[in-house]
Amino acid sequence: MNLQGYQQYKEQSIYTMTQGELLNLLYDELMKRLLRAELALQDKNFELFDGSIGRAREIVQYLKNTLNRKYPISFELNRMYDFFLYELSRIHAGRDVEVIKELKPLVQDLREAFREASQKVAK
Repeated sequence: MNLQGYQQYKEQSIYTMTQGELLNLLYDELMKRLLRAELALQDKNFELFDGSIGRAREIVQYLKNTLNRKYPISFELNRMYDFFLYELSRIHAGRDVEVIKELKPLVQDLREAFREASQKVAK
């Protein structure tokens, strides 16, 4: 397989995505990392767990840093992202599957809200 061609394809598809599609992709990746961390803890694969939680933190921090502060909802989203970062720190420090299970539905709800908003804007 031509890996360079595949990499170019991936980059091109990212560059042509709308902001809503990119946001959904970030939330999908965040959910994937939380699931991966949960499974890694169950398997006692702490290296994978640490990497997954680290990447989840990076995603949330990116979402927080790229908020458009001119909209009133940004204040609430900023607080939500701060909460997510706090919970991710708790998860990492305590290696607690239960906290992951509590956080996942919150991320899922926010992901679905953004997905619905993106679909409405596209119409």
